[in-house]
Amino acid sequence: MPTNTKESGLEALIVNYLVNKNGFEQGTNEDYNRDYAVDETRLFRFLQETQPDEVEKIGILNSQHKKEQFLNRLQGEIAKRGIIDVLRKGISFYPVNLIMFYMTPSEKNIKAKEMFEKNIFSVTRQLMYSKNNTQLAIDLAIFINGLPIITCELKNRLTKQNVEDAVQQYKLDRDPRELLFQFKRCMVHFAVDDNEVKFCTRLEGKKSWFLPFNKGYNGGAGNPPNPNGIKTDYLWKEILTKNELANIIENYAQVVAEEDEYTKKKKYKQIFPRYHQLSVVKALLADVKEKGVGQKYLIQHSAGSGKSNSIAWTAHQLVGFEKDGKNIFDSVIVVTDRVNLDKQIKNTIKQFMQVSSTVGHAENSGDLKKLIKEGKKIIITTVQKFPYILDEIGTEHKGRNFAIIIDEAHSSQSGRMSAKMNMALSGEYTNDEEETVEDKIIKMMEGRKMLKNASYFAFTATPKNKTLEMFGIPVPNGDKVQYKPFHIYTMKQAIEEGFILDVLKYYTPISSYYKIAKIVEDDPMFDKKKAQKKLKKYVESNSYAIEQKADIMVTHFHEQVIAKGKIGGKARAMVVTSSIERAIDYYYAITKCLEKRKSPYKAIVAFSGEKEYKGKVLTEASINGFPSSQIETEFKKDPYRFLIVANKFQTGYDEPLLHTMYVDKVLSGIKAVQTLSRLNRAYPGKTDTFVLDFANDTDTIKKAFETYYTTTILSEETDPNKLYDLVTEMEQHQVYTDYHVNTLVELYLSGADRDRLDPILDACVGIYENLEEDEQVSFKSSAKAFVRTYSFLGAILPYGNAEWEKLALFLNLLIPKLPSPVEEDLSKGILDAIDLDSYRAEIKQTMSIILEDQTEYSVGPVPTKSGGGINEPEMDLLSNILESFHDMWGNIDWKDEDQVKRHIASIPAVVSKDVAYQNAMKNSDKQNARIESERALNRAMINMMADNMELFKQFNDNPSFKKWLSDMVFNLTYNTKGEVYTGEINI
Repeated sequence: MPTNTKESGLEALIVNYLVNKNGFEQGTNEDYNRDYAVDETRLFRFLQETQPDEVEKIGILNSQHKKEQFLNRLQGEIAKRGIIDVLRKGISFYPVNLIMFYMTPSEKNIKAKEMFEKNIFSVTRQLMYSKNNTQLAIDLAIFINGLPIITCELKNRLTKQNVEDAVQQYKLDRDPRELLFQFKRCMVHFAVDDNEVKFCTRLEGKKSWFLPFNKGYNGGAGNPPNPNGIKTDYLWKEILTKNELANIIENYAQVVAEEDEYTKKKKYKQIFPRYHQLSVVKALLADVKEKGVGQKYLIQHSAGSGKSNSIAWTAHQLVGFEKDGKNIFDSVIVVTDRVNLDKQIKNTIKQFMQVSSTVGHAENSGDLKKLIKEGKKIIITTVQKFPYILDEIGTEHKGRNFAIIIDEAHSSQSGRMSAKMNMALSGEYTNDEEETVEDKIIKMMEGRKMLKNASYFAFTATPKNKTLEMFGIPVPNGDKVQYKPFHIYTMKQAIEEGFILDVLKYYTPISSYYKIAKIVEDDPMFDKKKAQKKLKKYVESNSYAIEQKADIMVTHFHEQVIAKGKIGGKARAMVVTSSIERAIDYYYAITKCLEKRKSPYKAIVAFSGEKEYKGKVLTEASINGFPSSQIETEFKKDPYRFLIVANKFQTGYDEPLLHTMYVDKVLSGIKAVQTLSRLNRAYPGKTDTFVLDFANDTDTIKKAFETYYTTTILSEETDPNKLYDLVTEMEQHQVYTDYHVNTLVELYLSGADRDRLDPILDACVGIYENLEEDEQVSFKSSAKAFVRTYSFLGAILPYGNAEWEKLALFLNLLIPKLPSPVEEDLSKGILDAIDLDSYRAEIKQTMSIILEDQTEYSVGPVPTKSGGGINEPEMDLLSNILESFHDMWGNIDWKDEDQVKRHIASIPAVVSKDVAYQNAMKNSDKQNARIESERALNRAMINMMADNMELFKQFNDNPSFKKWLSDMVFNLTYNTKGEVYTGEINI
C-alpha cells in the first residue's frame, strides 16, 4: 500500500506517535460532551481514580442532576478563570475541593510522582466540536483529564496547502463563539504543516493573531532539515509530551491583566511561550543544574522578541530551582538599565509568580537590605539605583547564592559598578579599621571579579565587545579565543517570522541643500575642518531650516501616514533630535505647522531636567501641560501623534503604535539600531514602518544593523599585556611616583579628608603642566585608556594585580584635575562673517536597506590604545571654505544650471499673467488664490516642457523642489494683486 501523503496521513502520524510514544490515550467523539466542551468519559474517570472520597461526597456519578450541576460549575470557572488556572488550582464544588491536574513532582517525592502519572493525557482526531453544526470537525484536540488544552489544524504541502491555509481556516471557518474556541477555554491553537508551526491564544475571526513557533534556520525563519523525520515533528516529539505540557502549564502559560494607566480598565490576554523563549529558559536551567552557581550567560535576543517574558520566566523558575533537594539560589536580583521597563518587568514577574509576596521592588538601599533579610525571592531594581543600594547591604550574604539577571546588558554593568555589585553580594565590602591597605586593595580587587556565589544572566539585543567578553562563552579559535552568546534569537529570524517589522524596508534619506552668503568684504582665514562643522550645525539649527523640515514631517505624516490609514488610523510618529534645545525648536515648529493646516493632532516633547530657552527655564511638564510621568499614557491617546525626543525614549521604549520616525540626529552603531528599533513592535493592522532621515547616510545605518542582524561574536579577547604598555607610556613622563600612588591610596582607603589628598594630586598636576603639549596629550590619553581598560578587565581576569588596582584608583582621582591642553579655536568668528542665503530639503527616493546575510558578525575586542593627539589646523580662505561647503551641500546637480536659472526667473511673470489667478487675487481670499497660483504654475511648467525637460522633470518628480518653487512663485506674485510680476529673482 503506498504512503498516505494526504493531510489525513500527517494526522495519523501525529496521533500514532502521541499514543504509542508519548503515552496518550486516543479519544473518540462519543467521549466528548459538546454542551460543556469536555471529554466527559476521561474527566469523570480521572476524578474517580484520584479522588474517590470527594467524588462520592458530591454524588456526581450517581445523579444526573449533580453531574450537570458540577459541569455547569466547571464551565463557569473555566470561563471566569481560564483553563490554565483551573488546571493549576482546581475547583471547589461544595463541600469539596477538587484537584483537576497533578503537578510535576519534585525529585524525591514518590507519592507526587504516582499521582502525576494518574493524569490522563489524550488526543481526539476529527473532533466534532459544534453543538449546532454537528458535521464541523477540528483535526486534533488534546485533553488533560478530559479538559481541552490544545486544538490543531493540519495542512500538508504535498497536497499544495501549508500553514497559512491552516491559519485562514481558523480565522474564517472556526467561529470563536463556539464553546471550544472561546477565550481562555483552550491554552493554545496550533496551525501546523510539514514545514512550519504557528499558534494563537485568542481566536477572534479575521483579527486572530498567529505567531510563529519555529526553531529557526540559518539565523532566519523556518525549521532546519530533519534527517530523522518531518521538519515540524519537534512539536509532537518535544512539546506535546506529558512532562513538557506540564512544564508549560505550571511555569509559562498564563492569563495576564494589562491595566490602562489612565482609565484603569483591565484588558486580559493569554500568554503562551514561543519556541525560542521555551528553548532559552530550558537551556539556562539545564546548564545551571549541571554546572551550579558561578557561571555567566549572554542571551542575544532581538529587540521586540519578548525579552520581558523570557526574563520573567527565567526569574520565576530560578527561584524554586532545586538540586539534590536544595534551592540553588537564595535570591534572584533583576537589574534593568531602562527606567520605563523597570515597572513593566516588575508587573510581568508578579503576574507569573503564584505568590506575589515573594517579589520585592527595591527603590533604595534600605529597601534592598530589608527585602533580602525578609527572604524575598525576586528583587527588582534599576541599574541607576544599584550602586547606591549595594553600598549598604552589609556582610551577612557571604553564604548565600544569587542569580543576577541583567536586562539590556551593556558596558554599564562593568567596571566600578560591577565591583560594587560583586563586593556587596559576596559580603566582602567592609570598612574594618584594622585591615591593612593591602588587605583592602586585595578585597577590592577580588570584589571586582565575577563572584563564585552568583550566576549572571545577561539579556541584550545588541551586545558590545565588552558585554561579549564579560558574559559570553569563550571558544578557542586557533591561537585566539572568541566569545559567543549562550543563546540566540536573531533580528533576522524575528523579522522573517513577522514577529517584528523591518524598520529598514521603507527608509527615505532626505538631502539638505544650503547656500551661505559671505557678508564681510575681506576674505579671512579659518580652520577648514572646524569651520565646516560649525557651518553645518549653523544651517541645520537655523530657524528657517527647522521650519522647512518640520513642514516636511507634518505634511508627510498627514499625506503618507494618516491619509493611508496606517495602523487603522492610530499611527504615531517620533521625531529624534540632536539636543534638548533642538527638541524644543522642533516642538514649536511642528506645533505651528499643525495649527497652520488646522490639523486635529498635537505634539509632545520629551527630555530630562530643565533647559533655559530664549530666556525662560522650561521643562517637559511646563511645555506639554501635564506631568512627565504621563507622557507614555498621553501619547497613546488623541490628539497626540508626534513625540519629539532628545535621548529620552530612544532606547527601551515599547509603543507598538509608533509607525514613523523622523531622524535629525547623527546615529551610528548600537544607538542607530536601538533608536530605529523603537518602530519594530508588531501590532494588529501594522504592516510597515517609515523612516525619514535628515542626518544619516544609508551605508552607516546598514553597517550598524548588520552587526546585530544575526549572531554577534567577539573576534578575540582583550590582551591584558596592553596595560603594561600603557603604564610604560605614562611612566616615561614622570608625572607620578610609587610614593604618590601608595600614599594617596592609603589615605583614601583610610577615609582621610580631602585636604590631605589634594596636595599629593596637585603636586602631580604641577609636573604635568610643565610637560610639552604633545607629552600632556600622551600622558592623559594613556591614563584614560588604562582606567577604561582596567575597569573592564579587572572583572574578568582570572588573576588580580594589586599594583594595577592601586594605579587605577590613583588615576581615577588624578585625571579630573589634569587640565586639557589649550587649543586655540581657529574657526572662531566664522558665523559672524556669513548668513544663510537659502535652504532646501529634498526627499530622496524611498528604499529598502538590504542587510548582508551572514550567519555571524564579528566585532573587535575592547580598544586598549591611548589614542589622542593634537590635530594640526588646515587654514583656508572663507570664500574657499564656502565654495567647498556648497560643493558638498549646495544644489541639485543640474546639467545646464544657467539655462535652468533663466527659466525659473521667468516663471513668476508667466504665472502672474494667468487670468484665473489674477481674478482670484482680486476677488477671493489668500487660500483660493494659492490654489489658482499652483494651477497656473502647473500650466506654465507644461508649456515649458519642450524648452527645458530637465526642469520639468524635477518639478514633476521631486516633491521638495516642487514645493520650493510653488512657495517662491506664490510669495513673489501674490502681493502684486493682479498685476504682472516684473521684479528680479536672486537664485
